[in-house]
Amino acid sequence: MKMQNKHIKALAIAIYFVFIVSSFVIGFKPGKQIGHNFLSFSIEMLKLLPCAFILIGLFEVWVKKESVEKHLGKDSGAIGYVWVILLAGTTVGGLYVAFPVAYSLFKKGARLSFIFTYIGASAICRVPMTIFESSFMGITFSLIRLIVSIPLVILSSVWLGNYLEKRNYRIMEGK
Repeated sequence: MKMQNKHIKALAIAIYFVFIVSSFVIGFKPGKQIGHNFLSFSIEMLKLLPCAFILIGLFEVWVKKESVEKHLGKDSGAIGYVWVILLAGTTVGGLYVAFPVAYSLFKKGARLSFIFTYIGASAICRVPMTIFESSFMGITFSLIRLIVSIPLVILSSVWLGNYLEKRNYRIMEGK
């Protein structure tokens, strides 16, 4: 079954690249645009991800498990939500970087509700994104969005974290 899935994935990737190349050969504009979008997206990711993963590696080494357990563990209080929102606000790269950091937090003993809050907040509370948004939509819009979004993220994170912790949820280790 696993070997068959690998063949299907390889075939899908090959078909994609054949489509892109043939689009350039025959001048099919939507296919050419897809190819350009793929190339620009790949270049952006190659610029961002190596630096982000170096920082995640440094986080793994420099931040002690005891510190994470103290501020984001079972005995930490509501201030933990403030910590993860502040951490999420400084995250660059969006969810590409947030998920590995969230996994690192989990391995270091953070509660699931804090991890879910971090992931949600990293999608909505990044400082560069908020500044960019404020310049186009106005500060009032950005403040209303944050005031409405942050409590909803925290409430849903608490509910989901409690639900999964009652069922002894564990993240499966990679291969």
